[in-house]
Amino acid sequence: MGRVNRLHDTERRELASDNYAGVHPEVLAAIAAANGGHQTAYGGDAYTARLREVAAQHFGAGAHAYPVFNGTGANVLALQSALPRWGAVICAETAHIHTDENAAPERVGGLKLLTVPTPDGKLTPELVARHAWGWGDEHRAQPGVVSLTQSTELGTTYTPDEVRAITEHAHGLGMRVHMDGARIANAAAWLDAPLRAFTTDAGVDLVSLGGTKNGAMFGEAVVVLDPTAVTGVDFLRKIDMQLASKMRFVSAQLVALFEDDLWLRSARHANAMAARLRAGVERLDGVALTLPTQANAVFAVVPPPVAERLREVRRFYDWDPATGSVRWMCSFDTTEDDVDGFVAALEGELARV
Repeated sequence: MGRVNRLHDTERRELASDNYAGVHPEVLAAIAAANGGHQTAYGGDAYTARLREVAAQHFGAGAHAYPVFNGTGANVLALQSALPRWGAVICAETAHIHTDENAAPERVGGLKLLTVPTPDGKLTPELVARHAWGWGDEHRAQPGVVSLTQSTELGTTYTPDEVRAITEHAHGLGMRVHMDGARIANAAAWLDAPLRAFTTDAGVDLVSLGGTKNGAMFGEAVVVLDPTAVTGVDFLRKIDMQLASKMRFVSAQLVALFEDDLWLRSARHANAMAARLRAGVERLDGVALTLPTQANAVFAVVPPPVAERLREVRRFYDWDPATGSVRWMCSFDTTEDDVDGFVAALEGELARV
C-alpha cells in the first residue's frame, strides 16, 4: 500500500458548516464493507434494496427511495418530478433552493421559484397564499409545489402541526408539498419525533433526505411518499446526472445512517453542541442572538472586527454583513472543548473592543 500524506490538521474543527466535517467512522466502515466483489450497477445492488426497506421503516410502506449524489440534485429531481414544464414552486425567500443552488432548480429543473419573505425561514398557509393563485393564466407560471426546508436555513424547525396546516392548504388547492430535508435529522432530534411524524403523517408528498450534513461522505436520496405526486423519477434522475453507476456506495452510507440510530445520535450531538454554544455566548455583553436555536445553528450579531479576529480561532460565515449577523454551525464531531474554547476566545475579543 502506498504512503498516505495528510494535507490538513485532523484535530482542527470549524464552525462554518456541517459540510466541513469528515465522514462518520461508522459510515466510513460501511463504505469499506460494501467494497469488494461485484454488485449490479445503477441500483440493482443489495445495499440499494436494503435502503428501500429502511426508508419504508421510517416513512411508511409506500415510501420509495432514489439515491442521488448531492442535495441540490435531490431537490432538483424531486421538484422536477412533481411539476409540469410550466410549473412553479412556492418557497421561503431564505430557502436553499433559492439562495444557495445557483439557479439549478430554474436552469436544470426548468421551473419557476416564487419566493416569500419570512421572519424565521418558515412558511405558513397565509404566506403560501401570497403566490398560490393564477391557475389557468397562460401568462403566469402555475404554482404546483410548496417546498419546505426542515430544519430551515435560519435554524428553525417546523412542528408536525405546522407542516400539516401547510399540506392541507396546499392539497386543497391541488398542489404538492416537498420537504428539503438536508438537516431533517436535526429537526427530528429537536422535535423528539420520528421522521414520519412531520413528513408522511403530516401529508408531505416527497422528501429530499439528507446524509452529507450528518456524517455521510456524499449522497442523499429523494424519498417519494406519495407515488401519485411524481412522474418519471427514474428517467429524470439520469437526465439530471444523478444516477450513480456504483450506487451501492451511496446506499451503503444511508443504510449505515438510518438503519439504526446513528442519524439521530449524530444529530442530537450536533444540536447539543449548538445549545451549549448558545448558552455560552448569550451571557456575553456585545453579542445579540437573533434567532431561536432549534437545530445545530446559532445566529448572532457581533462587532465585525471581533468576527474577523475570531475566524483565526474557528472559521465561520457572515450571514448578513449589513447587520453584522454571523452563523455558527455545529456538527456531529464538534466537541465541548471546541465550543468552550470558542466562547472563551469570543469573550476575550469582546474585551478588546
